[in-house]
Amino acid sequence: MTDFMLSDLPEGASEALGPLGNVASLPLAGPKIPEPEGRERRKYRTIWISDVHLGTKGCNAEMLIDFLDSVDSEVMYLVGDIIDGWRLKKKFYWPAAHNDIVWRLLKRAKRGTRIIYIPGNHDEMFRQFTGLNFGGIEIRRAAFHGTADGRRLMVLHGDEFDAVMLSHRWLAFVGDWAYTTVMKLNVAVNGVRKALGKPYWSLSKAAKHKVKNAVEFIGKYEEVVARAAGERGVDGVVCGHIHTAEFRTFIHNGREIEYWNDGDWVEGCNALVEHEDGSMEILHWPDEMKRRAASETAEPGCEPARADLLDPAREAA
Repeated sequence: MTDFMLSDLPEGASEALGPLGNVASLPLAGPKIPEPEGRERRKYRTIWISDVHLGTKGCNAEMLIDFLDSVDSEVMYLVGDIIDGWRLKKKFYWPAAHNDIVWRLLKRAKRGTRIIYIPGNHDEMFRQFTGLNFGGIEIRRAAFHGTADGRRLMVLHGDEFDAVMLSHRWLAFVGDWAYTTVMKLNVAVNGVRKALGKPYWSLSKAAKHKVKNAVEFIGKYEEVVARAAGERGVDGVVCGHIHTAEFRTFIHNGREIEYWNDGDWVEGCNALVEHEDGSMEILHWPDEMKRRAASETAEPGCEPARADLLDPAREAA
């Protein structure tokens, strides 16, 4: 793949990107982590990922790289918060692995995969380029996806339906600070658990499921998003934003509406995929890697999957 500069955006775009201007000057000549040769990729019709948060230490970049090197699809949706402009504005952080992810996405587009990027609230600076094509990646405010079995799904990041984001934007930044603090505690807790020989445990994920207000917020958010999809006459919705991979159904005006959340690559490391027959599935990639490692070690002469990637704990920004 030839060298590519993120600054190959429309004229004046680098300045408009603010804190991402530093990222825009980085050349993508080739990945530090090379693509594996001979690995068979799983084929899907469609893949959805969101909430990668490139530019933060909490991003599980190596695990996402493993995912991208293991799957392929006709269409891929990047459902927002791929790059964390909020965090980059406070402190610039962009390791080689984050470059490798961008490189892989651009190469995937060059190979013929249709990639649709729907910016979220953390990468909202890209929303001003809606309708443009960047390195083969289409930037859209939202999209509608037709499944192989005839369903029509609305695809959007989902911050549009977050009451905190809409009415009290300053609280969203406070929430971002609180979340980052919890992720730092998560690293410390899992450092102790690892020393004691215990498996990875997500403090932030457990907190969201245990704290009553968080559970109520997630449930209400899912209901509001599904209702909005029903009002638009579609069969379902795919979103991200709340870092909680989920599938639920709701009834709106007598019709069943599907709610899909593709999760994130900070805590859960999830992706949503559509199979060739239109059926959909949420993948939890740490589990997928463990299964692959077990399968490879069971076969003589096979090199096991990298064990260091099986623990998604990372130091938070």
